[in-house]
Amino acid sequence: MRNSSRSNVDPFIVMDVMEAARRAEDAGRHIIHMEVGQPSTGAPVAAREALAKALDHDSLGYTVALGLPALRKRIAQLYGEWYNVDLNPERVVITPGSSGAFLLSFTALFDSGDRVGIGAPGYPSYRQILHALGLTPVDIETSLDHRLQPVPQDLEGLDLAGLMVASPANPTGTMLDKPAMAALIGAAQGQGAAFISDEIYHGIEYEAKAVTALEVTDDCYVINSFSKYFSMTGWRVGWMVVPEDHVRVVERIAQNMFICAPHASQVAALAAMDCREELEGNLAVYARNRALMLEGLLKAGFDRIAPPDGAFYVYADVSELTNDSRAFAKEILDEAGVAVTPGLDFDPKRGATTLRFSYARATADIEEGLTRLKAFMERRG
Repeated sequence: MRNSSRSNVDPFIVMDVMEAARRAEDAGRHIIHMEVGQPSTGAPVAAREALAKALDHDSLGYTVALGLPALRKRIAQLYGEWYNVDLNPERVVITPGSSGAFLLSFTALFDSGDRVGIGAPGYPSYRQILHALGLTPVDIETSLDHRLQPVPQDLEGLDLAGLMVASPANPTGTMLDKPAMAALIGAAQGQGAAFISDEIYHGIEYEAKAVTALEVTDDCYVINSFSKYFSMTGWRVGWMVVPEDHVRVVERIAQNMFICAPHASQVAALAAMDCREELEGNLAVYARNRALMLEGLLKAGFDRIAPPDGAFYVYADVSELTNDSRAFAKEILDEAGVAVTPGLDFDPKRGATTLRFSYARATADIEEGLTRLKAFMERRG
């Protein structure tokens, strides 16, 4: 049988790096994981306890497509707590991770062939999901002058049907302040483009609170997830906020694509939202790791970076060291036992000269990884 042209998507390179690291570990090596954007902590204790209790008293079958009403209400409450935004819970849609939200958003907003702008460097799956849906991803080449975030003038002449931004961003960790967010929203709406804000790293910020697009406008889609701040990557549960007149559109698509997000994960997610002390403890670890990483990478010779405002990544320009980031990452894994991600995942044009380092793991791992990187770079000369 033939395959569709839409199925011809690029691999997610970080997953290939993870597999190479796993093979090395199976061979008996101790690998430090700086490649994957995954907290080393599990779901909060109270979340696991809530699920265990539910398993004893509930069959955990289908929920309604939009998600458990109690969870939607609690998420709406979060917007009041974090941003002073009064949000109608009816606008909240529970999704199978942020990936499910991307599928729902792109399907609800765009027609085949539509052009959707995404920042480069940026999360690679945006591009591949858009392509798989028959849409046209348009890379917006960002600059260090703007901290690797798009600015309104970047949109001129692109004929976009939509714009997706991420703040804090993956792979850079940089954020948009409120004026910058408002300017991008205005520029997108000025040319009739839908605005989608990926906010899955909200809660993981260090010096200033991240801005939600909902502080600027209700005429947008906002996507978030329990994977990062709430430390629930494998549970595959996220959410999106849509305008009131889009709820039924998204609901119909969700009914047919997914039926619902996993019931068990929704139960755990609801409990996780009240585990602030434990979650803030995780954040303190990331803050410590960030400080270690910024100092340690500089000492190792990785000195061309944009310090991250949020998330748990450092994105480094290694153009003075290599023009093949994939081969360089393999060399680091093979010789130093540290797994890092080639920038090709995030920027097809310039990613051959960049690397992403994640500091989401335990502090002891970060310290050991930095020691290994410094020794590796000294040997390399």
